[in-house]
Amino acid sequence: MAAEQRQRKLRLFLLAAFACSLQAAGAAAASTATLSVRHKPSKPRHGNTRHGSHASSGVASCNLFQGSWVLDEAPPLYDTAGCPFVEAEFDCQKYGRPDKLYLKYRWRPASCELPRFNGQDLLSRWRGKKVLFVGDSISLNQWESLVCMLHAAAPASRTTYSRGTSVSSVTFQDYGLSVAYYRSTYLVDIVEESIGRVLKLDSISGDPWLGADMLIFNTWHWWTHTGKDQPWDYVQDGAQIMKDMDRLTAFSKGMATWARWVDSNVDVSKTKVYFQGISPTHYNGADWGESSRSCAQQTQPIAGPAYPGGPLPAQGAVKSALGGMSKPVFLLDITLLSQLRRDAHPSAYSGGHPGNDCSHWCLAGLPDAWNQILYASLVA
Repeated sequence: MAAEQRQRKLRLFLLAAFACSLQAAGAAAASTATLSVRHKPSKPRHGNTRHGSHASSGVASCNLFQGSWVLDEAPPLYDTAGCPFVEAEFDCQKYGRPDKLYLKYRWRPASCELPRFNGQDLLSRWRGKKVLFVGDSISLNQWESLVCMLHAAAPASRTTYSRGTSVSSVTFQDYGLSVAYYRSTYLVDIVEESIGRVLKLDSISGDPWLGADMLIFNTWHWWTHTGKDQPWDYVQDGAQIMKDMDRLTAFSKGMATWARWVDSNVDVSKTKVYFQGISPTHYNGADWGESSRSCAQQTQPIAGPAYPGGPLPAQGAVKSALGGMSKPVFLLDITLLSQLRRDAHPSAYSGGHPGNDCSHWCLAGLPDAWNQILYASLVA
């Protein structure tokens, strides 16, 4: 009888232990499922293009380019009065802009916080390196923003400054760092021939860009220029020479040529490659519901996370080109966050651009946010 009671107790103990193990296993499975949802990495948007989805270890699934602008009372990262590298074209405060509210907005991604820009850290990371912006005056805008941000972080650091027609550079001598800008409005070549200036959609002379530790490319601004504002007389596609062609088509062909050049010429084990997304303009207020307005006298961003005018067709051409590449390129997809900043242009307050400039951006200002995202991509 005693033996039978002992066996019965043993069976009850084993049944209880088995039930506890099932409960623990269920809880562990639920925990694992929750973690996999929280930390599941986002899929790449296209090809080998790295999008700004992973800014740092703390924002594993954050898209840095979806969000909104929020008021922030912190001062700008620099004062243009103390930066010797700012062009008159972008120095809005110097040339009479009466408001300063546009300096008090901070880009906040929808699901994370951007890491705060640390210029001293970036100077140390880039010690002994060469960073090269290649593109049009929008690249110039971003380059001047970045060198001012770095200069403000280390104001006592010795610098050398060279401003040329084709190449400009700032060298932070104490860090052996060169941050340069190479003017190439179309990236593809414009060649002087007997018939005139020819825009060659399948030709790039990019040897001067090689050897940099980081390349940040940009183009689009000049592709829409027509008449006396365009710096070419004919466009050549393969063997065909034309007086003109659809500009978006031409841009797409030029982007494809650039993509092939990067794939064939850039050693990405030594050089990080970025492409700055399409920088928008704000000449047509109908795009955001104010048909009679432009960027002039705008003092606030467009509220919310969406732009009423929608995406730009050129964005598709960029993503198509990058998506077909064999080499990794990080897309600084700044279009949407910039579309929301109708208030951030020089408008009439430019020392080097007559009229109403709704294409470029005030410094300090919006390009500082582009560079903050650039920094976030490096500290990931």
